[in-house]
Amino acid sequence: LEWPRLESHEQIWKSMPELKTSPYGSWASPITADWIVAGTVGLGQICIDGENVYWNEVRPSEKGRSVVCRRGTDGSIEDVSPSDANVRTRAHEYGGGAFTLDQGTLWYSNDSDRRVWSLPTAGTAAPLTPKRDWRFADLTRDALRGRLIAVCEDHETEDAEPVNRLVAIGDDGNVRTLVEGADFYAAPRISPDGKSLAWLSWDHPNMPWDGCSLWCAQLAEDGELGGAELIAGGMEEAIFQPQFSPDGELFFVSDRSGWWNIYRAQQDEGGTRIAPVLPLEAECGLPQWIFGMSTYGFASESQLVFSYIVDGLSKLAIFDLANCELTPVLSPFVDISGLKVGDGKAVFVGCSLCDLPMVATLEVATCTLGIHYRSAQSSLATGDVSKPVPVTIPVGDGEVAYGFFYPPQSATHVGPEEARPPLIVKSHGGPTGQTTAAFSAKIQFWTSRGFAVLDVNYRGSTGYGRAYRRRLNGDWGVLDVEDCAAGARWLAEKGWVDGERMAISGGSAGGYTTLCALTFEDCFAAGASHYGIGDLSALAEDTHKFESRYLDSLIGPWPDAEETYRARSPIHHTEELSCPVIFLQGLEDKVVPPAQAQAMVAALKSKGIPVAYIPFAEEAHGFRQAANVKRALEGELYFYGRIFDFTPADQIEPVEIENF
Repeated sequence: LEWPRLESHEQIWKSMPELKTSPYGSWASPITADWIVAGTVGLGQICIDGENVYWNEVRPSEKGRSVVCRRGTDGSIEDVSPSDANVRTRAHEYGGGAFTLDQGTLWYSNDSDRRVWSLPTAGTAAPLTPKRDWRFADLTRDALRGRLIAVCEDHETEDAEPVNRLVAIGDDGNVRTLVEGADFYAAPRISPDGKSLAWLSWDHPNMPWDGCSLWCAQLAEDGELGGAELIAGGMEEAIFQPQFSPDGELFFVSDRSGWWNIYRAQQDEGGTRIAPVLPLEAECGLPQWIFGMSTYGFASESQLVFSYIVDGLSKLAIFDLANCELTPVLSPFVDISGLKVGDGKAVFVGCSLCDLPMVATLEVATCTLGIHYRSAQSSLATGDVSKPVPVTIPVGDGEVAYGFFYPPQSATHVGPEEARPPLIVKSHGGPTGQTTAAFSAKIQFWTSRGFAVLDVNYRGSTGYGRAYRRRLNGDWGVLDVEDCAAGARWLAEKGWVDGERMAISGGSAGGYTTLCALTFEDCFAAGASHYGIGDLSALAEDTHKFESRYLDSLIGPWPDAEETYRARSPIHHTEELSCPVIFLQGLEDKVVPPAQAQAMVAALKSKGIPVAYIPFAEEAHGFRQAANVKRALEGELYFYGRIFDFTPADQIEPVEIENF
């Protein structure tokens, strides 16, 4: 990939007199909110069943409904799941692994009733599990015994957190427990001969990327489990994606070397021996925020296809296990997810610098890439797409943070010669997550209107090794904030952006970083919190099970570290907050309840600081419905227009700004 240099963009700005000169932020753009919500869909889980490829598609135009789609051998695309189904699970609140297939039969979790349904190839969908307050995820087919194996999150225990277990769901609907006792389970995987089951488990206070355990047990003919053997992992080793090879050997990803690499569990006279497959200073694993994540698969007994991340960019390769030969695959994709392998091909969701996500394929024998399905059929002019410039930002005491800088870009507009563009710093969620260089319609929404954007992979982000990922432990609300502010100041000092018009925006944990930066740093002139955290103690006391102990590592154990929680909670330091903020919040959010945003809004109102609040009914943690995605984008643009004194070209419903 040839990354564009910033100087080339500056030359473009100054050497195109035929362009219309307009204030930054006021440019007309073809990347409208309507285009984003009407012309695109979200792509999720991939599944290969024989020659057919299936994927999960989230449709904003249908109120965020998730649909299982299929591309047949003739190239036709069709919906497989029923028109009244929403294929989604709320296990761990974030879900994932909501469907599976075998010989054309589809099994899926339906969001409306939380039940698992079955849909035969030539039949009608019918509920399989009973009406209980259970949530199922990571559905895996045990064809030998006519059943599914899945993670079950039981919410029927009163006055206690949900109980997690591994269960078998018979084709008769009978649900029986296979494994229980740990706080969390994930990734049940069956060997090709049906005689072994591998899975992951972990306990509070760990998150799966802190440390988890890989287990394997024999499966009897009646489906009962034998004694489980601990293969790898523990409190300090994070395991990802156990999977059996075609000849029954157990593979998995571990960060024991400091990088998430692929390993195999080999049996010899001395027992189980763990051996690395291909040592790399690269990340072959991901933080398991959702079920069913995958980065590798087997094209044959000796061929392994895998994706990996170097410096925040995804790569694709084929590894010959027999000859230890690595074949890199030249690919335009800088973000690869959900990779599955079968029928001589690898299928994944890929995203390049200039295209929206697509279902892509790799024909393993020929190393040929193809496109199965695009999440948007319309395309944009090259002149309207801003290319990311990777940046390394000096921070702390000799440390660095990473990010991608997007200059303003338009095929029809240019900013005034002596002016510099306003900046939006993006802080990603997680915080154990990452941003990528992949084309983002929402980032291009801003750059095509004359904004510059800095998308920060602050210390604590994934994609740069375990040490970098763990750097935020104990320092959330400090280092991430420092990195975002340092990046903004660094750009302003270089003269690439207007230092007087810099904003910060983020969602969830990124919303917390946003509010902290606005409160504790004298850097930004405005901010936008999308379902962000204002009160850490409220989050520790009122959140879902999966993240209920997440803050133990990021902040400190609750309530022992109560003083630290208070010191780093923006809600307790509104006297230090003196710039305008807009809050966007789903009213059904169980991860960050709306009371958090409402408390911050009330505090800013009473202090006389300009503040806007847009609540969204029927939205949870993140906005899925087209009308709400549109309102959130346009509302934030309107807010910046009022604060930074420019008039957007878009016709936008006004947002009420208190104290303005």
